[in-house]
Amino acid sequence: MFAQKHLLDLESYTAAQILEILDTAESFRRVLDRPIPKVPVLRAKTITNLFFEPSTRTRISFELAEKRLSADVVNFSASGSSVAKGETLRDTAENILAMKVDMIVMRHPDSGAARYLSERVPASVINAGDGMHEHPTQGLLDMMTMRQKLGSLEGKKVTIVGDIAHSRVARSNVWGLNKLGARVTVCGPPPMMPLDIESLGCTVEYDFGRAIEDADAVNVLRIQLERQENQIFPGNREYARAYRLDDRMLARTKPGCIIMHPGPMNRDVEISSAVADGDRQVILEQVTNGVAVRMAVLYLLSGGVRESLGQDL
Repeated sequence: MFAQKHLLDLESYTAAQILEILDTAESFRRVLDRPIPKVPVLRAKTITNLFFEPSTRTRISFELAEKRLSADVVNFSASGSSVAKGETLRDTAENILAMKVDMIVMRHPDSGAARYLSERVPASVINAGDGMHEHPTQGLLDMMTMRQKLGSLEGKKVTIVGDIAHSRVARSNVWGLNKLGARVTVCGPPPMMPLDIESLGCTVEYDFGRAIEDADAVNVLRIQLERQENQIFPGNREYARAYRLDDRMLARTKPGCIIMHPGPMNRDVEISSAVADGDRQVILEQVTNGVAVRMAVLYLLSGGVRESLGQDL
């Protein structure tokens, strides 16, 4: 039995638990390559996708994962719901649970919202992104993709570049990669770098060229304009001049260095179209792996056991 009931962050997960998810996801990745990519392992479960922020990739990825596992799926959007009329998060969740829901996948603009919910409802809660805190399934799918391309992450250097201060993806990656033995460097403009980021166990580098020179993977993040109260950088042109990953900067990386991006991309701002579409990027593989990782998380948190998965597939 998996040792966790919820997936709220990667900070609280052990290396062994992270590896169990990633190994289980590899089994589900093979399912996705079948002519009929569906298994009945969650046929008796009902899952609600509770999204208080706009989302395309994450919401669709979770919904597809749930349907691939044969779960019953209920989608909930805050716009046009009772939330818009003043209903609290707790009231919303309790009403959903009264409908006999087993699991809740939630995205929320406030950091800590997923933990708040998990302490007040009996269902398993999966954090699909909470404010500027964490986005654990994105971190897991990034690590899955790196393992496929690089093998063991022990000793590998991963550079995360962009708006670190406002990125929940960056935090989940730092926590997860550190636990698997990777060396993490974060890079970006000083106004986009949190003051305490080094306390998470990473190296801070402000010079983009130096940050990527010996990296095994470069994870490019976009500027999180929707989470900035005020504009903290002069503009896209200035940002691109210093921190865009283009062919010129790509030439400074190792020949085998892979290029990642969680999406959505601002082409020709943080990454050039040539690099985004080039032979070193693994962006679409991240998307496919995202479905497999979310299948693994849903399966394990619902009580599934990886060792017995073979007979169910």
